[in-house]
Amino acid sequence: MIYLDHAATAPVPPEVADAVRDTLVNCFGNPSSQYGIGREAKALVARCRETVAGALGCEAERLAFTSCGTESDNWVIRLAAHQGRHAGRHIITTAIEHSAVLEPCKQLEREGYSVTYLKPDKSGGITAAQVAEALREDTVLVSVMLVNNENGCILPIPEIAEALKNAGSAALLHTDAVQGFLNVPCCPHTLGADLVSISGHKVGAPKGVGALYLGARVKTPLPLLAGGGQEMGLRSGTEATAQLAGFAKAVELRQARLDTAPAHRSAVKAYALDKLLAIEGVERVGNGEAPHILAISLVGYPSANIVEDLGAQGICVSAGSACHRGRASHVYEAMGLSKKVKAGVLRLSFGPETRTSDIDALAEALIRHRDTRFPML
Repeated sequence: MIYLDHAATAPVPPEVADAVRDTLVNCFGNPSSQYGIGREAKALVARCRETVAGALGCEAERLAFTSCGTESDNWVIRLAAHQGRHAGRHIITTAIEHSAVLEPCKQLEREGYSVTYLKPDKSGGITAAQVAEALREDTVLVSVMLVNNENGCILPIPEIAEALKNAGSAALLHTDAVQGFLNVPCCPHTLGADLVSISGHKVGAPKGVGALYLGARVKTPLPLLAGGGQEMGLRSGTEATAQLAGFAKAVELRQARLDTAPAHRSAVKAYALDKLLAIEGVERVGNGEAPHILAISLVGYPSANIVEDLGAQGICVSAGSACHRGRASHVYEAMGLSKKVKAGVLRLSFGPETRTSDIDALAEALIRHRDTRFPML
């Protein structure tokens, strides 16, 4: 199998699976229990928090564990609306956010909030100037992702933070860094973000674990779940110790390769650009700078057919976010692509183990598809 869909989910390394199993078997206590094995589990959770927070570049006490990036994003939207409920009912986000941000924003619109959806340029980017222009006195939240999961654009979060500061805005700044974490620099303090969402399974952890950074400007945060008071009283429920152990181990493994992995993926991406754009009918989509994501189009050929054809040959790519489940991408729609370019979009995403020979195989398969299938009319 040739796996070129790391932005959907990353393979779980054996060391991570071993950490999960060891925790399930040998550290199965409830972290809230007062006897030995409970205290061991509590200490494990604390170590995992230190590891993930250290990789993110934040204080451990500012990091709350969640079940995934979607949960973190949903929590942020409600939290910011609650904190700013006396200041205003306006939110700024972008038209290219993950649905985990867009859908809760739409829910708030139905409750009377006003939401500004910033449109990207043809390259897929958003500027700080757009945010500054959209700011209002009643803006309570600005939510802009760090790396777009479909076109690979890195959005200017530090510049947006500076624009908010210059405007004297009290709005909280959130960034969905699910695709940025351990792929591009994403320390909350460097970014200037008040809230940062990350997810474990994008970096080799098991599915079902994520985290949310809550900065100092987040006052008396709205708890996501009420109950026994776990996660600093913000997200009650018995901690998922095995997933957390896997998350921490995956982070450790990625950090150990942080000096070489981004450069490797950038080299693979550069090779893919040269190889694939040499194929007649293939165009690049956007100018995404992230080292691990590349969007292209086999112009005029339906991407669903391409994905199915490649999958039958053991080559895994996607037509966009896995969360679309075959529906048209709102990201490519917002970018204003032509009908034929939009029809043939493929997202390739690379991991530490991706090889140039994988790109060679993909190129050959795309040529076969072009030469044996019919394009759309």
